[in-house]
Amino acid sequence: MERRLWTKTELVLALNLYLKIPFAKINHNNHDVIKLAELLGRTPSSIAFRLANYAACDPYHQARGVGGLKNGMSVCQPIWNEYMANKEEFIFESEILLAKVENQSIEKKYKDIFAESKDKKGTDKERLVKTRVNQDVFRTLVLANYDSKCAISGIDIEPLLVASHIIPWSQSETERLNPENGICLSALFDRAYDKGLIGISCNYDIIVSPELKKHSTSFYYDKYFGHFAGIKLRQPVEYYPNKDFLQYHLDTIFKG
Repeated sequence: MERRLWTKTELVLALNLYLKIPFAKINHNNHDVIKLAELLGRTPSSIAFRLANYAACDPYHQARGVGGLKNGMSVCQPIWNEYMANKEEFIFESEILLAKVENQSIEKKYKDIFAESKDKKGTDKERLVKTRVNQDVFRTLVLANYDSKCAISGIDIEPLLVASHIIPWSQSETERLNPENGICLSALFDRAYDKGLIGISCNYDIIVSPELKKHSTSFYYDKYFGHFAGIKLRQPVEYYPNKDFLQYHLDTIFKG
């Protein structure tokens, strides 16, 4: 029987999935792997193999000495390079392809986002939709990286969790979708971090700002903030916050 070659669409969708699940969960029994295999008419083992190929392309895993599977990596490297050259465009286009193989439109899959943009026209609408879809994918990636738990409090109620950017979305176009630029935080800590009321040191210690300490006599302070001062951020599954990004936040946003 002649071996069926992988199409570019299949390779793009495999990378889309690779970005959404932790390396440790790449196996043929993973339900997301099985789902993509069914959509593409391939075996779960073949999908898992391609995901391991992408791990071999990933500089993060190369730096930590985890090689992935290099056999077959050559067909994945060009797709990885496309992703690295323009993450925002690649992720958005891959979501369009994924919706298509799921037999639905991108408008239906992200109906809430398209409803939000209904009053926009032309380029403004395209930009808003792409931004919101990519933010949704980024949230999926970041929550998976922290096992859907707040990295400070451990809250695991998913509707209350936010993929918090270390360098804000508006201030770094190249790092917007970098998992090392995201931390899973509950809505309260996301807001506090975004406003510089708390910080995270390059050793991953939680810092409470002098501005917030002004409220130390309030009934809520110790329970919601003081209690966490000096403790370590919870460990992510895979991608640790980039220390340069953490320092940027301390230098430019934290009210220290």
